[in-house]
Amino acid sequence: MALISSRVRDHAVGGDSRDGGAPGASKPPRKVPAPLPGLAMAAVGVAAAWAVHLLIPAVPMLTAAVVLGIAAAHTPGLRARIRGTGRAGLTMAGKRLMRIGIVLLGLKLSLHDVLGLGWATVVMVLAVVAATFGGTLWLGRKLGLRGDQPLLIATGYSICGASAIGAVSEVTGSDEEDVATSVALVTLCGTLAIAVLPLLHHPLGLDDAQFGRWVGAGVHDVGQVVATAQTAGPDALTDAVLVKLMRVAMLAPLVAAVAMSVRARRATPAGTTTTGKRPALVPLFVLGFLAMVAVRSTGLVPGGVLDIAQHAQELLLAAALFGLGSAVHLPSLVRTGGRVAALGLSSWVVIAGASYAGVLLTT
Repeated sequence: MALISSRVRDHAVGGDSRDGGAPGASKPPRKVPAPLPGLAMAAVGVAAAWAVHLLIPAVPMLTAAVVLGIAAAHTPGLRARIRGTGRAGLTMAGKRLMRIGIVLLGLKLSLHDVLGLGWATVVMVLAVVAATFGGTLWLGRKLGLRGDQPLLIATGYSICGASAIGAVSEVTGSDEEDVATSVALVTLCGTLAIAVLPLLHHPLGLDDAQFGRWVGAGVHDVGQVVATAQTAGPDALTDAVLVKLMRVAMLAPLVAAVAMSVRARRATPAGTTTTGKRPALVPLFVLGFLAMVAVRSTGLVPGGVLDIAQHAQELLLAAALFGLGSAVHLPSLVRTGGRVAALGLSSWVVIAGASYAGVLLTT
């Protein structure tokens, strides 16, 4: 009898060791998934994207990285690993490696080169960015796209593709699926531009320099700009890259403006904040981007260092885009596919038309 009472008392106080304790007893903390498996997957994805680019030079490595990420997330056998043990590391790649890549992107931009294009071109780029961003954001909201998709797609089309989407999503705290869907759409349209725009070079009556500026003002990602403009020769390529980098320079003020908007929305009328975390007025990685622009503008950075930084930036962004691509869920994308496709096509027409008009007016 005493033995039975002792067992009952032990059960009431400490619980049965076989089932881990009675309800309400403290449970061991859940193990946080390590990022290493996902980062290893991202590294393999970068290597595969690099191989694709070597085999098909017209396909930029960043574009290949997104596509491979989407493919891996929907491949039987890999799908469970991508969504399970790999998710933590892939998410880290899509966020933290993206920030570092954006900082290094600043080393591509020199204020001297941008101003050398002339104030008319600067004004043209500002007008194209404003028209594309405002028009896409307005139409996306009218179409009823979910979450931050209108803002992210508008940013990607008007500034610099997936890099800009990643930067803005950092200050808005956007849902990973919204980010992945926006990246997929912008990447798809930018890839199509590589094939479509060269066919319009001569029918639109553009000389090589004008074509380069049109491409730089109207194509989303830097790699896609290079792949498209090189079809018209070195002069077109030079102008295209300079105009494109001028658009990249708009990334910092846009992210700062979005951060201020988010801070204002999360503040109560009394001036206190809601439970949501207020983003920094100017995110640290944007300050890093501006610092790299200033460093490049001094002209003191050796060419070898710039080459290493460019390769590092491409690898980091490729890893980040593979991570973002792996978060795309095609069934969810299909459910909103008609509206997303309509927004993408409309925005593409807006930026192509505005860029074409701007080039004709400034050259």
